[in-house]
Amino acid sequence: MEEHNERRDFIKKAAVGGLGISLTSASSPFIQYNGSANEKVVVAVMGTNSRGSALARGFAKLKGTEVGYICDVDEQAIEKGIQATKDGGQKKTPKAEKDIRKVLEDTGVDAIAIAAPDHWHAPAAIMALKAGKHVYVEKPCSHNPQEGEMLVDIARKSNRVVQMGNQRRSWPFVVEGIQQLKDGIIGRAYFARAWYANSRGSMGYGKQAAVPAGLDYELWQGPAPRKPYQDNLIHYNWHWLWHWGTGELLNNGTHFIDLCRWGLGVDYPIRVSSGGGRYAFQDDWQTPDTQLAYYDFEDQKSISWEGRSCNRHNLEGMSAGASFHGEKGTLVIDGNGYVVYDNRNQEIKRASQKQTNALDTTGPGFDLDQGHLNNFRECVLSGKQPVSHIEDANKSVHICHLGNIAYRTRRVLNCDPKNGKIIGDEEAMALWGREYESGWDPSV
Repeated sequence: MEEHNERRDFIKKAAVGGLGISLTSASSPFIQYNGSANEKVVVAVMGTNSRGSALARGFAKLKGTEVGYICDVDEQAIEKGIQATKDGGQKKTPKAEKDIRKVLEDTGVDAIAIAAPDHWHAPAAIMALKAGKHVYVEKPCSHNPQEGEMLVDIARKSNRVVQMGNQRRSWPFVVEGIQQLKDGIIGRAYFARAWYANSRGSMGYGKQAAVPAGLDYELWQGPAPRKPYQDNLIHYNWHWLWHWGTGELLNNGTHFIDLCRWGLGVDYPIRVSSGGGRYAFQDDWQTPDTQLAYYDFEDQKSISWEGRSCNRHNLEGMSAGASFHGEKGTLVIDGNGYVVYDNRNQEIKRASQKQTNALDTTGPGFDLDQGHLNNFRECVLSGKQPVSHIEDANKSVHICHLGNIAYRTRRVLNCDPKNGKIIGDEEAMALWGREYESGWDPSV
């Protein structure tokens, strides 16, 4: 084992290049895998105030994986992340670091798990790939379409594993349901519907205030152009401000539109429209709390999205889900399960499993994260393609971005079905990318 560790260290040292200078070119970027479940992958988790703590706990309890760093700009979030690793059963306390750039300098780190705010996802992933690391990035993988294109481009060139956190791709009964769909259980499926409903309150009107002790707001902003700190922004309401967030469509819609795209077997749309607004409250919230988006694809297929951030009335008995409609009936994804109806609305099949999550210690059940995290680990070791590799996952994120662009421009977008580019609309294309703070441009 000592000889193997020395070779692994050599590979990693050979792979590390200067941040922002050039892509790595190691001939063997993967840890040589001898088939042992004890082979260790060292992961740094970035962004542990909420979702990242679930990832830290999940990686900590995953056999053959060690959380080497907890990285967050907030000291309290670092404490949450460290506690999460303990809850996951890891005895070794991970190192604490606020600046992801310092973490990336450590050749002992094999992979980065990114759960920071949306404006950080692609820039941090690109920096990590330039440093020779494998990447697990939470959804959405980008803040805008251009970042998604850059991330896919560098992932191809770097020969590293990049997995996005659309965990339903690893849920066994969801996988089974999608396969049933492809096998024709409802005939030809031509329409899919995605939805999400919640009862979020108002974010109010923020005011400029002193940055709280323990928070590095400069690093929190990172690649985003600088704005003064305001007291209703951190740690969650940034989702609803275009400067940092991407709204409910990418916050939760990514999961369910990804299911729709997967089930229908489509990539990029030919037409996109979207409407809605901020209806429930008057406050600083900029993205729509009520949004309908509609996507037409070639081969006579369509996807719709209904997002209601402030009205939790369920559809199909669920606050969030996806359904498929075809010649012979309907298939509904219900958590880690599915239900099939014929065209007389009679139930003909049902399969499901109780689920928990990575922070749930209440009892047995299906863990929402572990299958996806384990798939990532195995691919880092073997060099195989993960179930949600970035080239495919970005297509789902990309069409969600198109929905937001259609909403913001208030008109129908015509798109190239080969690459998702908007055709003949300069105003819409102005929302394709963003400006960056000087020195933080994530260009490849």
